[in-house]
Amino acid sequence: MQPDTLILILLGLSACAYYIGIRRALAVSGGHPRKLHSLPRYYGYFAVLWCALPALLILILWLALDDKVITQLVIAALPEEVRELPEERLNLFFNQVRNALAGVIPPRDPTVQAAAEHYRNLQAISGGCLTALTLVAAIAGAIWARNRIRPDLWARNQVEKILRFFLILSSVLAILTTIGIVLSVLFESLRFFKQVPLPDFLFGLHWSPQIAIRPGQVGSSGAFGFIPLLAGTLLISAIAMLVAVPLGLLAAIYLAEFAHRKVRAATKPLLEVLAGVPTVVYGFFAALVVAPFLHGLGETVALEISFESALGAGLVMGIMIIPFVSSLSDDVIHAVPQNLRDGAYALGATRAEAITQVVIPAALPGIVGGVLLAVSRAIGETMIVVMAAGLSANLTLNPLESVTTITVQIVGLLVGDQEFDSPKTLAAFALGLVLFLITLSLNVLALHVVRKYREEYE
Repeated sequence: MQPDTLILILLGLSACAYYIGIRRALAVSGGHPRKLHSLPRYYGYFAVLWCALPALLILILWLALDDKVITQLVIAALPEEVRELPEERLNLFFNQVRNALAGVIPPRDPTVQAAAEHYRNLQAISGGCLTALTLVAAIAGAIWARNRIRPDLWARNQVEKILRFFLILSSVLAILTTIGIVLSVLFESLRFFKQVPLPDFLFGLHWSPQIAIRPGQVGSSGAFGFIPLLAGTLLISAIAMLVAVPLGLLAAIYLAEFAHRKVRAATKPLLEVLAGVPTVVYGFFAALVVAPFLHGLGETVALEISFESALGAGLVMGIMIIPFVSSLSDDVIHAVPQNLRDGAYALGATRAEAITQVVIPAALPGIVGGVLLAVSRAIGETMIVVMAAGLSANLTLNPLESVTTITVQIVGLLVGDQEFDSPKTLAAFALGLVLFLITLSLNVLALHVVRKYREEYE
């Protein structure tokens, strides 16, 4: 039985366990729920948890270990001359076995055919055992939970204890995943800095990550200066924020202070739709509409504007970020206590004066925090830059020229067949580490600003 089918059956059994748990609770209380320690539905949840959790645990562990165990059993059954093959050739042999199982390449070697047949039989046995064990665990758990249901059973406490455990487990897994990602990037970056000195990377003014495969190869300078990429990233992000911050902030002020309630209810979701548009669509818009328009405009005023320019990418990226600024700013402005506005009106301030001299200063720390989060979003954007700004690592502050960013170069370094011990490939991890530190600093700064805001008004 396929795992998805097994999960559907478990969902059905859990629904039955929920019904049985409630019926059992009403039965042992004589039809008087007040005699129960918890509400009847908690006895249903109690039965569901004992029905589903042991079965899911078995299913997850089995699926995690199934392939490795079967592989070892198949290896143990192979002829001795095959088992003693080097690891690389043994892996190649198993690739042939898996191709034979998938029907991609018909096996010509009798040994491969026999191993594939053995593998298939073990998979069938494993699937049958998994189905039986999972269903037995689910049914046994539901029966055990049903028999434990009594009026004095603290069902709600036990259900909440199990849910609290899963919440803690989810948080720990998220933290461990983050730590694992950071450590993997850090270790690969250290390998890069063993081959390329850290000062050359941080202060170098030339980026050309091509490594010579043979001596004297032309065009393979292998320069890893980080400054052109940082300059391109900051330039495009600055243009984007020059577009997004004024428009987003003015839109937030209008929605929060001037718009009618019906207008606000209709306009705000429409504005936030911009955040849901895929970035590749923005990239097409930048490459096919904005870039030709800017190029034509430049010709009109005798100004040379490249088809792939930082200006085009930054403008479109700013449009994309407007919902981040407007939505966060709107929430912060709404959080300003109404008594501050009333106090300003009582002192004779007009509406505009109350907004500019009371509401905006009060909401400013929160607005700054939202803007810093939007900057992090702009720094991490890739697709628009690839399609509208190009791949040239030019060290320039001219927005009319082609530049590139850190994220674009990371993608370019990891495309295609690369050796994972060459500086060219490892440079992607070094760039990722620096990008992580930049965005982390911005997020920490934003959190600090927001925390300071909260402390002032508490």
